[in-house]
Amino acid sequence: MKNLLIPLRPLLVLFVALSLLTGLAYPLVVTGLARSLFPWQAGGSLILQGGKPVGSALIGQNFADPGHFWGRLSATTPMPYNATSSGGSNLGPLNPALLDAVKARVEALHAADPGNPLPVPVDLVTASGSGLDPDISPAAADYQVARVARARGLDAGRVQALVAANTQGALWGFIGEPRVNVLRLNLALDAQK
Repeated sequence: MKNLLIPLRPLLVLFVALSLLTGLAYPLVVTGLARSLFPWQAGGSLILQGGKPVGSALIGQNFADPGHFWGRLSATTPMPYNATSSGGSNLGPLNPALLDAVKARVEALHAADPGNPLPVPVDLVTASGSGLDPDISPAAADYQVARVARARGLDAGRVQALVAANTQGALWGFIGEPRVNVLRLNLALDAQK
């Protein structure tokens, strides 16, 4: 029996050492670096208003009233923007269910703003891959300007200026597309008197 345990000892020592290194030391070092170098991002990129968190810049929220800008659709269940069930709809572009859903969403957008002559941007009628996208394209924001201005009794130019002020360019000037964070835009809109 003793001869059987001799070859197992180095294996057990290695197992314990690697478990401590990869299961404890590495996560602590990475978490410590993240919190010291990127405290806002490591803390969830929370947006505060009056010292209280109102949301995250990284997770969309469900705005449904006509006086707010609407974000991308969420495919999460059982409620929209549920971070615990992140995922897309997994419907392909030729799937009849997706085509029917897009048609229904286009009709709902036309019903909410019947006089809008602009084409409906694709990001207002499709969900993102994660179902949590907090951003929309500038075209999607522009599409909603007239409805939001009318619902709030504001000048459309003033609302358009808020959209422009809340539009972020591509990361480092070349990565990704320009985008508008819906929560930040709606907070700026709510701050208007």
